[in-house]
Amino acid sequence: MYEENQRKRRLILLGIVFVILLLFVFRDFPWGKQRSVAGIREPIQTEASGAEQITRYGYEITLNYHYAYDIEGLVVCTKNYYGFAPEDKLSPKDVGLAWGKVAELNTQVGFHWSTTERGVRNKVDSREKLALVGSVEDALKQYSNNHLIALDDSVRKLIKKIKVGDHVRIQGYLVFVDGHSPSKKDFYWYSSTSRDDVGGNACEIILVKSVEWLP
Repeated sequence: MYEENQRKRRLILLGIVFVILLLFVFRDFPWGKQRSVAGIREPIQTEASGAEQITRYGYEITLNYHYAYDIEGLVVCTKNYYGFAPEDKLSPKDVGLAWGKVAELNTQVGFHWSTTERGVRNKVDSREKLALVGSVEDALKQYSNNHLIALDDSVRKLIKKIKVGDHVRIQGYLVFVDGHSPSKKDFYWYSSTSRDDVGGNACEIILVKSVEWLP
């Protein structure tokens, strides 16, 4: 009887370990499906001023508004971050968004999207298909990687729901982040504010105020 109970305990323990491993392996699985959406406009940014200050993770953090930002896009990739760096805690999810011809012809061109450390990459099967969008530079100017920050729990929950294939509108502010601590190294994290940045290097840090799903 004792040996039988021990065997059952070992099986249960192995089952728990197996489930934990599955959750770890698939935590960043790109749930959702690539699709194309036509008619998505370019992001809109307008000058803004102001700031929000918070105390978190052992830091006094100031988020300085530089522009009000309104971006509509097709979600082509996402990446979650689980690290202990203040940036990972402040912005635990990146969302790659495409608009214009890239969003309209996403599946027709056959973009292969992937994520890097705080970046986005894509490949295409042929230059002939890419020519449907235009030049390489044209394509690079029609998608960006977005580091999403939410100070409101309800907004944070919405961000967690964003998946590949969603057509979303995100409104908020492009921010410069300054973090100061008496016991840790200060950190500075500044958003791109230029509409001439291209592709995965065009990384906007957005203090998100609202998320809306569109058809």
